[in-house]
Amino acid sequence: MSDTTSKSEELFRLYEELSDASADLEPEDLAEQKSLDAIFAASQWQLMWRKFKRNKVAIAGGIVVLLFYLGALLAGFIAPYTLESRFVKYIHMPPQRVRFFNNGKLQPHVCGVDLTIDENLRKHYTPDCTERFPLQFFAHGEPYKLLGLIDTDVHLFQVPDGIVSLLGTDRQGRDMFSRILYGSQISLTIGLLGVLMSLLFGSVLGVISGYYGGWIDDLMQRLIELVRSFPAIPLWMALSAAVPPHWPPLRTYFAVTLILSLIGWTWLARQLRGKVLSLRHEDFVLAAKMTGATDAWIIFRHLIPATFSHIIVVSTLAMPSMILSETALSFLGLGLRPPITSWGVLLKEVQNIQSIALYPWVFTPALAIAILILAFNFLGDGLRDAADPYTV
Repeated sequence: MSDTTSKSEELFRLYEELSDASADLEPEDLAEQKSLDAIFAASQWQLMWRKFKRNKVAIAGGIVVLLFYLGALLAGFIAPYTLESRFVKYIHMPPQRVRFFNNGKLQPHVCGVDLTIDENLRKHYTPDCTERFPLQFFAHGEPYKLLGLIDTDVHLFQVPDGIVSLLGTDRQGRDMFSRILYGSQISLTIGLLGVLMSLLFGSVLGVISGYYGGWIDDLMQRLIELVRSFPAIPLWMALSAAVPPHWPPLRTYFAVTLILSLIGWTWLARQLRGKVLSLRHEDFVLAAKMTGATDAWIIFRHLIPATFSHIIVVSTLAMPSMILSETALSFLGLGLRPPITSWGVLLKEVQNIQSIALYPWVFTPALAIAILILAFNFLGDGLRDAADPYTV
């Protein structure tokens, strides 16, 4: 009894000393102590967010990715024209400059365009600011379906009496800015759906492989090695040849998504298999087994959530490869084809080197792809550093 009393008195004395030490701290030290206490009390996701928001480049990459997906979601509203709009008078017209002031007053407008044809039958467009076309915001134009559901004809900006083409026009007089926005709907959703399907295959098979081990692990690893041993482009060609050319565009779209998913799941499965190999002997897994939990319960309720931060990082880094794969397939004529419009289809239409040299603005889909891939890489690197438990 006396030993217990003396221990209690000693603990109480240490508590009083710590309280007195905290009271004597300077305001800066006290704030630092509170910050450390908040860090020790934070959850895994809170710690990830603390580290991620300090990475300004990753934040910028995330904002760019979000803007791209918002643009794809609201493409019909943001784009001044639809995919069927053609201006035969303005074929291969260079990008127009938007001027914001007219006679000292704030009035966004574009100038008219004069067309001349030289002796080589090449067209030359020169701005003619004696004729000005004011931009009308939230104006009525060609009808479209907002979010694929709502019939409307309201566009963000329009020039009712002329043409506004921020990125120029192509060989059929179609607005490149509108076509890039509409093409992003296909390319970005193929990347998103492809990664989701790869997550479904890769996470389940990778976790099962690492959890069970033995012949199951050997079988799955040999299957992964078999898939990864084929060169990417010949494998795409073989799988794409199985898609009948008479299929409707929607079915072709899902077929290309499935093809990319069947190839892209192997990397995630390998990553998660190594992660689960280190987790399957942890205390929480052994405790679940001792309470009578089934293997399916342990896999789906414990192991997959435990690797969820790793899955997010891997999927973010895999998204650019999915988008590039769709672009490469469509560019080679093995993926999507007109009338479907994607970034790969747009690049296939301008693969003539002479056209790129004479009309470089038709190559702007490649610039959009490069910006998005860089943004995804910056975002993925930031998430990877934030999910690393050994970084501060």
